[in-house]
Amino acid sequence: MDFNVKKLASDAGVFFTRAVQFTEEKLGQAEKTELDPHLENLITRADSTKNWTEKILRQTEVLLQPNPSARIEEFIYDKLDKKLPSRMTTAELLGQYMLDAAKEFGADSPYGSTLITVGEYQKRLGGAEREFLQTSAAAFLSPLRNFLEGDWRTISKEKRLLENRRLDLDICKARLKKAKQAEAKAAAEHELRVAQTEFDRQAEVTRLLLEGIGSTHLNHLRCLQDFAEAQTTYFSQCHHHMQELQRELHSSNPAFPSDHSSPGASFSACDPKPGPLSMEPPATGTRKAKVLYDYDAHDASELSLLADELITVYTVPGMDPDWLVGERGNEKGKVPVTYLELLS
Repeated sequence: MDFNVKKLASDAGVFFTRAVQFTEEKLGQAEKTELDPHLENLITRADSTKNWTEKILRQTEVLLQPNPSARIEEFIYDKLDKKLPSRMTTAELLGQYMLDAAKEFGADSPYGSTLITVGEYQKRLGGAEREFLQTSAAAFLSPLRNFLEGDWRTISKEKRLLENRRLDLDICKARLKKAKQAEAKAAAEHELRVAQTEFDRQAEVTRLLLEGIGSTHLNHLRCLQDFAEAQTTYFSQCHHHMQELQRELHSSNPAFPSDHSSPGASFSACDPKPGPLSMEPPATGTRKAKVLYDYDAHDASELSLLADELITVYTVPGMDPDWLVGERGNEKGKVPVTYLELLS
């Protein structure tokens, strides 16, 4: 017990003298030993690595899981080292709602059967999203967390120890300057040599750890490449599923546009939206129209289009308002209004 009290008192004394030295340095009343420029640069680089890693990690977590409550839940389960309960992705949940709605409206009805088709593809999109989230967590998020919770904690500990050794060194220098008697000077010189040795040793240990930041950057580079590859795979799968969905919808409803490469393909017969001008053409007469997107004719009654070309269009009595008759030279056929900009 006596030993512990003495040690506690000694530690408190060291802490107090360091605090005094630190305060006097801030006030310009004491000299401060500057670190080697190379070591200073390594510390600055390491601090930047830590700060940007934290920001990238947090924003990636937001990207992968926009729901703050879900992120908190994942964090708690991770800290408790427990497996997170499986939950449906938003696309999977939407798909399930569509399938449930189809049961109530009747799977044999046009709306019900379409709900089933779209719902199944929403669940496929959700499955692709789930795989993307799992891959990203393992290949990108985990390595970033491991750096912050492992390597960086070790570096921070050694940096703090280096700062304490630097304060001790400057305290010894100040004592030597204040010493008047020969015996006091000799004792101060001995303390200074010991403090200098400990400072130099700690500076070398810290330098070696900080130089490892270069390896950290290489590791994070590989992780970043894996993350980009996972994103590419995910969006490719989504694109493929949507192409398949549009083909199925068009096969069951020929009026549904199935061109997958055009921005205008998002408009369908159930949600007709105009182009830059009103989609209602003149009841009589012809006018020019500029093609906004490529369009592939689905049968002999339609006319294929190329983006930026000019064609002549007009309507005929009883024609679906979402379509016009287009003419280009001797070619004629139906064209979707949403792919056109009607010119005056």
